Parts: sequence; structure tokens; C-alpha cells
Amino acid sequence: MALFDLPIEELREYRSDSTEPDDFDVFWAKTLAEAREFDLDARFEPVDTGLSTVEVHDVTFAGFGGHPVKGWLTLPAAAREPLPLLVEYVGYGGGRGLPHEHLLWASAGRAHFLMDTRGQGSAWGAGGDTPDPAGAAPSHPGFMTRGIDAPENYYYRRVFTDAVRAVEAARSHPLTDASRTVVTGGSQGGGITIAVAGLVPDLVGAAPDVPFLCDFPRATTLTDRDPYREIGRYLKIHRGRADDVRRTLSYFDGVHFAARAQAPTLFSVALEDQTCPPSTVFAAFNAWAHEDRAIEVYEFNDHEGGGAYHEAAKLRWLRSHG
Repeated sequence: MALFDLPIEELREYRSDSTEPDDFDVFWAKTLAEAREFDLDARFEPVDTGLSTVEVHDVTFAGFGGHPVKGWLTLPAAAREPLPLLVEYVGYGGGRGLPHEHLLWASAGRAHFLMDTRGQGSAWGAGGDTPDPAGAAPSHPGFMTRGIDAPENYYYRRVFTDAVRAVEAARSHPLTDASRTVVTGGSQGGGITIAVAGLVPDLVGAAPDVPFLCDFPRATTLTDRDPYREIGRYLKIHRGRADDVRRTLSYFDGVHFAARAQAPTLFSVALEDQTCPPSTVFAAFNAWAHEDRAIEVYEFNDHEGGGAYHEAAKLRWLRSHG
């Protein structure tokens, strides 16, 4: 697929038409306050992985509703003092997988916490271990329309809350330096990264790669690809609910979280990406509140983005951020 979105000159100036709810901050403050009524109860169980250069802990903590959420904490084996912390979120349909799949960031001398995504982990990769016990109204197969009847019920309210609590859980380990926390992730993980950057005020960096969950008004009408297309297929059946759906999604739009982000950022975008169209990525990037922001543009790539090249770019960026 060749270029299909706006020219790069227009992308760099593009602003979303997504309407921010008047009670956006109240909604999220209340959501996180309710989650914090439950004891975080972060537990770190050592895992025998057969690896000699890292130590891995199987982590469980209380996320939204006090529900148990899993993760991996991977540390350099020689760590004796608190390390800069990198918290990572997973792409759509994937889970935390197996510990030996996630060695890059510990190899760079960081404490690496990878959060499992509730209810996911069966579409690709080596699986997930976190159920989603919350119920929802009828929805289209996938996760995009679960609970979309109201913001209070929406699936990503639970996921974004889990993600904030994941930062809190990772920071509770004695070998992590809470004052040097960076968040990252690709696709869905990138969208979660943006949400966390808008909800956690004291991060030192955020690196969303080809992020999903941004600029819903444009994304849902521009691309025919899943996962955004799940919303269109839902509305094809549930005629007349478009305004309610738009209202729900406005509480979860990365554009509005980006406008609250207080950390430096490094984005990535791929100009042939039909899964997360480049204009939707630039919508969040251009709304980013912190002045220290950069974006790597991969002109001839689809949703794979920069791949290993962008990992190298993030390693370089992290030398001066966190």
C-alpha cells in the first residue's frame, strides 16, 4: 500500500477534531481513586528461567476493581542498587508471553516491567495470564466495543487503570528507581503509553510506537482495518448509537491524554500504516503538552513501523531521558 493519508507537511500541522468531555479529568480522577481503594498487593515471585544475565520475577498486582493483573519484572543479574525503570505495554491481542522473549531493556541496564493485558493474549505471541472478570453489554468480537455503551463500562477504562497501577507496582520493588520511570509500548501498547503519560505526572519519558487508540473520529472513518473497524461493524448493527459511542470513546482518546503529558517523548509513525493511520498518530504527537518531543518517521513502512531500527533509536534516546 502506498501513501494514503495526508502529505507529511500537513501531518506535521494536523490537529484532531476529537471533542474533549468537560468532565474528562474528573472521570479519570474518580476512576483512579476507586482503584486505589484496593491494596496494591504487589507480589514478586522469582522465576527459574535458566538465564544467567537476568533475574526475572513473576508479578501479580491489583488493577482495576482489585482484579489481579500479571507482569514480568526483569532485572540485570548483577543489580544491587535501584535502577532506572522502564514499564512496557503490549500490542492488541498479545500477552506477556515468556520471560526469555523480553531481554532488551534489562540488557541495557534497566529494570523492565512488562504488563499483561487483561483478557488478551490469545491472538499472537506466547500467551497471556490475566483474565478480565468484568462483564459488558453485547459487543462485536474483539475488545474495541466491550462496554462501549458508557464510559464507565468501557473495556479500556479497566486497561488504562491497570496500566497506571502497573507503574505503581513496579515502583514498589526495592531495585527500581521510581524517580526515573519511562513508559513505552507499540500499537495498543503505544496507546496505553500515551494514556499513562497523561495520568501519571512524574514520568521522565514516554515512548509510544505507532500508537493505537488516538483520534477516534478520524481513525474510525479512515481505515478499513481492524481493530478500528470493529467499531464500524458494531455501529452497522446498532444503528442510531453513533453519538453514544463517540461520547464513550472521547474519554479514551490519546489526543486528550497527550494534552496532559508532562514528560519528554519519542514517538514513531509509519506513513503507510493502515492499522494506525499516520494522521491519528500525529494528532496525539501534535497535542503533546511537554515541549521536549520528537517523532521518528518511517516513510515506506506499514504497521511494523521501525522495528529493530526504532529499538536502536529508543536506546539512543533513553541515554538522555531517564
